[in-house]
Formats: sequence, structure tokens, C-alpha cells
Amino acid sequence: MELNGTRILDTFAEAFPIWLSRVIITAETAEWAYKAAVEATGFATSKIYCPCEAGIERTLTRDETPDGREGIAILICAEKKQMRSNVADRISQCILPAPTASAFDGLPGAASRFYTRMHYFGDRYEERCTVGGRTCWKIPVMEGEYVGEERFGTVKGIAGGNFLVMGSNWRSALTGAEAAMKAIAGMPDVITSFAGGIVGSGSKVGCANYRFPMPASTSHRWCPGLKGRIPDSLVPEGVASVYEIVLNGIDEASVMNAMRSGIRAATETGEVMYIGASNFEGKLGQHRLSLHGLFR
Repeated sequence: MELNGTRILDTFAEAFPIWLSRVIITAETAEWAYKAAVEATGFATSKIYCPCEAGIERTLTRDETPDGREGIAILICAEKKQMRSNVADRISQCILPAPTASAFDGLPGAASRFYTRMHYFGDRYEERCTVGGRTCWKIPVMEGEYVGEERFGTVKGIAGGNFLVMGSNWRSALTGAEAAMKAIAGMPDVITSFAGGIVGSGSKVGCANYRFPMPASTSHRWCPGLKGRIPDSLVPEGVASVYEIVLNGIDEASVMNAMRSGIRAATETGEVMYIGASNFEGKLGQHRLSLHGLFR
């Protein structure tokens, strides 16, 4: 199959279940909402070593936020039993200290809910209040008051949706990957947790050549520099660089829609030779997102 002259390999992305919470961050200015969001989604690229996976979902208009201020929505992804601590830690350490920032629940309709217990920070000087019809807490802080929710919802989503962008050199492959991310950025219900949404060093489960256990190691079959040195290379002829776009989302449809938009944008650059996907032969996750199926 070809799209805009780029070969789409007949393969699938392998995704797996994960739990997600959405936090709406507001502030007096869009700049401070964004700064708080960046801080709150730090060290959250991959559950391999990070405490969770997180990223900025999209910018919100004043009409979309509980307090009518500038806003950013972020998604935090983790195991269900770890969700409360991950959300509470990032709100308490990254959002509450940020000038003029507040945090609100972005999944008010979720059946599964938890408390962050943020009001204890007020040391009994806190007070209940209502913002946009939501029960919140008003906590005295040095700049004045922090106001936000402490009850959040969580829903089951999927993680690990992905596609590979391949080129004859790193510049051409990265041009395609950057175009893909421009198309995906701001789409609802999905995040790309890695730097700029692009992965230059994909991984596989475990390792084969060291005796001590490791949760992950380099995805050697997709390393162009190993082609000709290993018997199981997956890198097509002529490809010298591969970049991966990894997506988490609320549901399979949202992830597939983002994959479709990103792949189409990458092929439109005229720089990309192949589009592929990373999988583990169905041994890791239950979701198989066919690349060819995206365009049928």
C-alpha cells in the first residue's frame, strides 16, 4: 500500500490497556497555565522507568474551563492503583506552587473516582467553595489563594499506539515525524508523552544479551546501523533513520484517528520512504491497530 508515494508496511501497532485521568489546569494567563502543564507532565515519557506517562492534550478556551480562565488539559496515564498518587503528587508539587494556577477534574462523568486530599495542605485554614458548580477548596498561599478540586475521575484507555517514520537520512525522517506531530498536536483525547512527541530510541521488552534483568533495551531490529549485522533486522533497504510516534488515548478510536492524521501528514512531506509500526508479535497488548486498516 502507498500513500503520497510513501510505502505503508502491512503491519500493526500493538497497544495495551491503561488508566487515564484528565486534569484541567487554569491560570490568569495562557502562559502560566502552559508552564504549570509542562511541569506537571515532566519525567513521564514511559512507564518503563517513569512513575507514569503524561502529556499535554490540548489548549482550552475560557468557555471550556470551570473557572472561565485560560486553560490546558493534560492526561496522566498509570495503573489504576497508582493513579491517585500520581495525580496528587503532580498537582501538589507542580500545579499548586505555580503562580495563579488551579487544577480541576477533566473527567467529571467518570464512574471511578478518587480524592487527592489537597485541602490538608491548608493546615486547617482551608475553606470549601464552589467554582462553576463544582465543590472545590480554597487554600491560603503566599500569593493569595489556591482554588481547585480534589476529587478526580479515571477511565480505562489504551497506551502504546504508534507508527514509525523512515527516511534515507535523519533529516528526511525527522522532517516527516515533525510534520506528523504538527498534525496530531491539539487533537482531543490523545497525548504523545515523549519530547516533542517523537522517539529516537525505541525499545523492546527485556534484553537478550545481558544476564542481569532489565525491563527494556534497544529495539535492535529497527536500528539501521545493525542491518547486515543481525539476522532479524526489520529495516527496509535504503533506510538510514527511523523515528517513532507513540500515542496514548481515551479509546482505540481516538488513537487510530491521531495515527491516521499523523501518517498522512508525514507522507505529504515527500521525505518519507516507509511508514511502519512497532509491535511484539501480539505478546504485549491486546489492541492491534492495523496500518492498512487506518485507510480503508
